[in-house]
Amino acid sequence: MRKGDLKLIQEHNRSMVLNKIRTEGPISRIELAKSNQISPSTVASAVQELIKEGYVSEIGTGISSGGRKPVLLKFNPNNQYLFAVAMTNSLIILAQMNLEASVLRKSTHQISGLQGEELVQLLLELMDTFFGGSEDLHRCIGISVTVPGVVNNEQGIVYYNTKLRMSNVPLKQILEDRYGLKIWLENDMNAVVLAERRFGKFPYSNLIYISIGDGLGSGILINDRIMRGVHGGAGEFGHTSVNRSGIRCECGNVGCLDSYISWIAVYSRILTAITTGRPTRIGEVIGGDYGKIIPSVYLEALRQGDRLAQDINEEVAEHLGAGIVNLINMFNPGALILGGEMAIGNTELLSKVQVYIEKHAMSIVKDELVFGQSSLGENDKLMGAAAVLLQDVLGFSITD
Repeated sequence: MRKGDLKLIQEHNRSMVLNKIRTEGPISRIELAKSNQISPSTVASAVQELIKEGYVSEIGTGISSGGRKPVLLKFNPNNQYLFAVAMTNSLIILAQMNLEASVLRKSTHQISGLQGEELVQLLLELMDTFFGGSEDLHRCIGISVTVPGVVNNEQGIVYYNTKLRMSNVPLKQILEDRYGLKIWLENDMNAVVLAERRFGKFPYSNLIYISIGDGLGSGILINDRIMRGVHGGAGEFGHTSVNRSGIRCECGNVGCLDSYISWIAVYSRILTAITTGRPTRIGEVIGGDYGKIIPSVYLEALRQGDRLAQDINEEVAEHLGAGIVNLINMFNPGALILGGEMAIGNTELLSKVQVYIEKHAMSIVKDELVFGQSSLGENDKLMGAAAVLLQDVLGFSITD
C-alpha cells in the first residue's frame, strides 16, 4: 500500500470515530470499533490523536458487560473555537464560535457603501479589533470567511461581486499573511446550504437554498456536494435573465431576476409609490424619512394588509416562483429552502410560491419535494461560515 493511500485511510477512520463520538457520545472505544466496523487498535490510535488535539475527552466509565468497565468518550465543542466572518452586500458580521457552530460573541457592522480596496481595508480593521479581544489564539483552529459573488474556494479568490466592486481579490492569501492562521473562503450561499444540511432541519443530500435580501443568490447541493462550476460561479440565481427588454443590471446583462425581487428592487418600488402619492401604511410609518424603509417595515405593512405591500409581494412571488420552478425541473432537489430578509416571516410569499410550484413544476420532481423556510435563525450566515471550516477540519457527515 502506498504511503498516501494509508494516510487517506487513517484520516477517514479518524473522521468516522470523531463523528460517532460527536453524535452518539458518551461512547466507549469498543462500541466505536463495533459500530464503525474497524479494529480496536485503529480506534485506539484515532482516539489518542483526538484526545491530544483536544477534540475528545474521557469522562468516566460505563456499565461493564463482563470484565473491566469501559472508559467513555465525549466530544469537546468548547475546548477550541473558530472565527467566522460573514460579508453581505451591506454588512460585515464577525463571530467567535465553538465547534458546534454556536456563537460565543459577535459584532455587526454596516459597510456603508464602501467598495473594492476600501472595503477590504475596513474588513481588516474590523477583524484586527475583534480578534484582539481574544487572549487565547492558540485555541483557534482557523478563520472562515464567506462573501457573496463568484468565489474560487480552492485558490481563495473573490473573482467577482458587482455590488461590492470586488474583482480578483486574493482574500485568503491576504488574511493568512496577516493573521498566520488557516483561512477558508467560500461563497455565502454555498456556506448556508451546507449549514442547513449539517445543522438545520433539512438533512437532504440534494438541497437548494435561496436567499432574498439585499441580493438574490442560491446554494445548491447535488449528491451531498456543493455545485460550484468551473470558476465558482454556479448558483448565481439572481443573474438569471427573466426579461430580455428589462432593467439593466450591474452585471452588464438586462432583465436579471435580482433587479425585480431583491430588497433593493422592492425598496425602489416602495419609494416610487410614496413619492408619487400612492396611499400606503409604509408612508405613514416612516414619516417622510426614507431611511426608515427597511424590510421589517415592509413585512409589517404586509401583515396589516397594506395594498402596496400586497401588490409588490404578488409580483415578487410570480417572478420568484418562475425561477424556482426552473431550478426544481433542472435539479430535482429533495428540499428547497427560502431564506433572507424578504422571506423570513413572509408566510404569504411562501404560500404563493408553493401554489406556483404545484401549478407549474413537473409532477415527477415536485410531488415529494419538501419546501420550507430557513431553519437556522438570525445567525444563518455565521453558521454557514462555521460549517465550511468544520466540514473540512472535522469531516462532519450526515446520512439521509
